[in-house]
Order: sequence, then structure tokens, then C-alpha cells
Amino acid sequence: MTDRITICTDDHTDGTLARAAQEHLLDGISATRVADLFKALADPTRIRIISLLAHTEMCVGDLCLVLGMSQPAVSHQLRILRNLTIVSARKEGRHVFYTLSDEHIHDLYQQGLAHVEHV
Repeated sequence: MTDRITICTDDHTDGTLARAAQEHLLDGISATRVADLFKALADPTRIRIISLLAHTEMCVGDLCLVLGMSQPAVSHQLRILRNLTIVSARKEGRHVFYTLSDEHIHDLYQQGLAHVEHV
């Protein structure tokens, strides 16, 4: 975590502090993309899928068996995750195998899990 400096003055008419803080303000497009990522991670079924894919690549059929869900239901969740580049897919014959797209997703999952287990 980076060092933070908290500054507040009673006089909110001086724009110096606001201008200094402005350089840290996330642009609208990036903010929307991060919000979409967190919306996708806000669904328990999708988190359960991520928890499996954090450890191994899996095909849709095996995900259905482990999750106890129908193929259309799992495919719907995977489509959402794939559209947000949270998971990636590769086709081998008739099977489609899914894995986490990159270490950032793995790290987000691990950090979220560590946080809830710490509480």
C-alpha cells in the first residue's frame, strides 16, 4: 500500500488541494472497466468458477459436474467472464477448456479470499 497523506482545510475555496488530488483521479473509461470487473466478481457463482480455475484448467462439462449446475447456466456465467477477459477459452475437439486469463485475476481472487478469511 502506498503512503497516504490526508489533508483537509476548513477553507474549501482554495483549489490547490483539489488540483493536486486531480492527478490521481481515474478517468471515466477506466473507472467503468474496473467497476464492470468488480460487478462480475460480485456474483457467488462466478467466484466459485474462478476458485476452480485458479487451480486448474477445466472444461465446461466438468465445471457443470463440480458446481451441480446445468450446462446452459455455467455457459452463461462463463460468457460473462470471457467478455470481461477474466477467463480465456481454448477449444480442443468438441471440448472447450477455460482458465483464468492472467495472474491479475488470480491475485484478485486470492486477495479477496485472504481478506474474508482474515476477518
